[in-house]
Amino acid sequence: MSRDTPLLARYAESLFWMARYLERVENLARLIDVTQTFESPGHEAESWFALIRINADEAEFAKRGLVPTAEAVRRFYLIDPANPTGVIASLEAARINARTLRPVISTEMWVQLNVFHREMLATTEDDLSGDHLSRLCSRLKEGVQTHTGITEGTFFRDQGWFFYQMGRAIERADQMTRLLDIRYHLLVRAAGEERRIAELTQWNGVLRAAAGYHAFRRVASAGFKPADVVQFLLTDRSFPRSVALCVEQIETQLSGLRRRYGLRGTVAALERVEELRAGLVGRSIDKILADGLHHFLDGVQRDLILLAAEIGTAFFRDWRPLAETGAATEASQVQTQTA
Repeated sequence: MSRDTPLLARYAESLFWMARYLERVENLARLIDVTQTFESPGHEAESWFALIRINADEAEFAKRGLVPTAEAVRRFYLIDPANPTGVIASLEAARINARTLRPVISTEMWVQLNVFHREMLATTEDDLSGDHLSRLCSRLKEGVQTHTGITEGTFFRDQGWFFYQMGRAIERADQMTRLLDIRYHLLVRAAGEERRIAELTQWNGVLRAAAGYHAFRRVASAGFKPADVVQFLLTDRSFPRSVALCVEQIETQLSGLRRRYGLRGTVAALERVEELRAGLVGRSIDKILADGLHHFLDGVQRDLILLAAEIGTAFFRDWRPLAETGAATEASQVQTQTA
């Protein structure tokens, strides 16, 4: 029985993007959850508009003529089907890619995604506030986690598996930087001991949003500092959502495609991975914070965009995001071609 059947470029691309869109849904739910936790009385609009800035959606938001209120931002991301970076559009894009992949993915993957998509289409404005919003975010996270578990248990481990894993790891690393950036934009307005207590409370919230609270408590001292949380989420290679582990996983998948299947075109992407790794370990966390966490995270996000572009240019159909200056950023947010 031959196991060397080439994977069509459109299948590789669809697997890469299906994984990215689903990971995006889960992480968007996490960002919304942590934003609701951190919103400051009297500054709710500012807190929620930080989510727009971090996702680079200012132009799309303004084009609609929307007023930057908490309610408008929640509707924009959770129930607006025309927002290409929102939950509904991301689930629809994942489903369209999955439909293309029917000869490749398992029946269980296809059925669960269809049911999940249909359930989320039933979301109403009543679900967007208070405890209802927290429960909606939980349902979104659980839906994606269920799909991840089904994929883990049923998806054939051929070349397609490598592209699926790379898509998920790139999106996860990117979204982790955005979760940390939420913290940068929502610095507490306090001083002295009040500020210290508020910061520790907020960083605990970030850890919970990243599903890393209990893992962090296993390795951190009781009197941890904010720098310890940043270091954990960026560089701890035992934590499955850390940026460093995601980068390591991307390298493993690229090396596997090269070694096991003899795929050419991995050199540029592997070089980009090395640059990412050097950026993560080349400076201490104290230095990163002193120079500006926001600036550092921006750099990591740009490197991830370029890495995705190198992978797409090497393996996918008609993928040319590096051809012009702004296209690579756009390609990191929305699939340029849906198979």
